[in-house]
Amino acid sequence: MSAQAAGRVVVIGDALIDEIRDDAGIRELVGGAALNVAVGLRRLGVETSLIAMVGDDEAGAHIREYVHDHDVRLIATAAPNGSSRAIVTRSASGEPSYVFNRAAQQRTIRYDDEAKRAIAQADLVAISCFPFDVPAEVAALGAVLPGARLAIDPNPRSGMLSDRDAFVAGFEPLASGAEIVKVGADDAALLYDGDLDALRDRLRELGAAAVLATAGADGAVLVSDAGTFHAPIAALPGLVVDTVGAGDSTLAAVAAGLVGGAPSDGDAWQDLLDRAMAVAAATCRAEGGLLRTPESLTARDGAGLST
Repeated sequence: MSAQAAGRVVVIGDALIDEIRDDAGIRELVGGAALNVAVGLRRLGVETSLIAMVGDDEAGAHIREYVHDHDVRLIATAAPNGSSRAIVTRSASGEPSYVFNRAAQQRTIRYDDEAKRAIAQADLVAISCFPFDVPAEVAALGAVLPGARLAIDPNPRSGMLSDRDAFVAGFEPLASGAEIVKVGADDAALLYDGDLDALRDRLRELGAAAVLATAGADGAVLVSDAGTFHAPIAALPGLVVDTVGAGDSTLAAVAAGLVGGAPSDGDAWQDLLDRAMAVAAATCRAEGGLLRTPESLTARDGAGLST
């Protein structure tokens, strides 16, 4: 759906099955924040590898097939409790809530020689929904990242988070050296005191080269050395169907724009932010986390699994 882009990205984080329960019944979608980012990057033309825990079970087979179908290279780490699963229910307003299985709550990632080579060869490493509250996981991740350009979305989930203070302690040192950190209002509420603007400023003070703060209907603010840039929710035709993939598609679009290096001036940063918001708005026009672009809204994408 996009011309081949130069560069390579490795995405590190989660891959799971979303079991969606609502008035329409029960159905399953392949998901996970990191998986959505990896597939989104590939759909934007970037050569992408995903390092994630995937089980040798039926759910794992669906995940592997989905990733393969989208031409993402999967570097799977062992899953001692099987593949991760989230039961997703939606409120009357459409906002999702999640209950995670044991595998998701105790997810683990280790890095074999293939993973280490991929990271070393990547132009950018994106990290999303990583267990920053587990010191052993943070140590293993840090050991393979020296020299890597990083795009980080902490993306904590209340059903996975075991220790807020430990999560912050694991997240902030990596964020301080990142090319960009994406945070949202939910992150600020779950990890800090709820003040998204203060969190954005804190991450910049820690040393993050750029910080993208997304605030739902209030749009987004991106701060870098080139200035502060604002973008509203993009206005596109059609109804908003599902907001689950909005943040993941935003990170994918921004990461795709950073593969070749940071924007050279303020206009380029603004263009990058505007494009990311347009991609997020398009993704919200269909169910699931599969990235769409404004140009592809009429495309027929098969993201579901029969249940």
